[in-house]
Amino acid sequence: MTPTLKNGEVLRGRYKVREQIGQGGAGSIYLADDLRLVGRVCALKEVEYDRSLSDEIREEARQQFLREATILARLDHPNLPKVSDFFSNDIRDYLVMDYVPGDDLRTMMLNARREKKFLSEHDVLNWTRQLADALAYLHNQQPSIVHRDIKPSNLKITPTGLLKLVDFGLVKILAPEEVTITVIQGQGTALYTPIEQYASDEAHTDARSDIYSFGATLYHLLTNEPPADARKRFLNPESLQPPRQINPSISPRTEKAILWAMALHPDERPNSIEAFSDYLFSGHEILTRPRPSQSAFDIPRLDIFGHQADTLLIWTSAGLLLLSLIATLTR
Repeated sequence: MTPTLKNGEVLRGRYKVREQIGQGGAGSIYLADDLRLVGRVCALKEVEYDRSLSDEIREEARQQFLREATILARLDHPNLPKVSDFFSNDIRDYLVMDYVPGDDLRTMMLNARREKKFLSEHDVLNWTRQLADALAYLHNQQPSIVHRDIKPSNLKITPTGLLKLVDFGLVKILAPEEVTITVIQGQGTALYTPIEQYASDEAHTDARSDIYSFGATLYHLLTNEPPADARKRFLNPESLQPPRQINPSISPRTEKAILWAMALHPDERPNSIEAFSDYLFSGHEILTRPRPSQSAFDIPRLDIFGHQADTLLIWTSAGLLLLSLIATLTR
């Protein structure tokens, strides 16, 4: 996609574009100088709407963007870039955020992979604590905020070691009294996207969707291997290789936490980011134990089920469980 802004172009009489620094399905991200605050560098997140939308729906989407941008501008957390401004320019909208220097975790992981190394679990868990804190802050807002695009390339580490969760392109404000319109076209990156996020009405995404993406991100960072995506796992539950089979240095508890977070059915995941953190860091046990060697839909094969009739019962139960998920997602 060709950048819509030129280097040197000034928006709103204040933000002078230096260069394009990112590109996504929803538009570009630009590095810009704030001409009002000399020396301040910021990031301009461009929002471009689906051109196939009717004028009425596009206007509703723009109004939703303005409402959501107003909420994002109120956020104040050390692991989130500050949204300082938002405005419209012709047919596009823009979020103005702090520019975050440093490498993203995807770059750091790929560098480690090239050197035939793994990122340190100690470092990854340090970043995990920071990300969990940021997500708890977002999820506990009123109304709750779900990021919906947690992935290594959206996590940057500043020169001082501070993690920043960037790119609010797919953010969803969970206002139950409103119908959510898809402001940004897309469902996130497939490797990290839970199966419920593929539903067209988006009614089924909540904090547990971010938890799935969190777990998938940790899987990738600690193994250097992309996890099997949720759609593939739905058809073939054995396609997700346990992390310790790839990187045996991962601790058993970390592996269990990752696979718990990546359960296919939302009800099988931690019900909050706090529950996930408590299991991972505090040694707390949970009622629904993580099952690292199985998918959430895999019925355990126990010795007591040795006869043909019992085997048939197991497969029937598995089929009913799959139908239950489909019914849940299509309600």
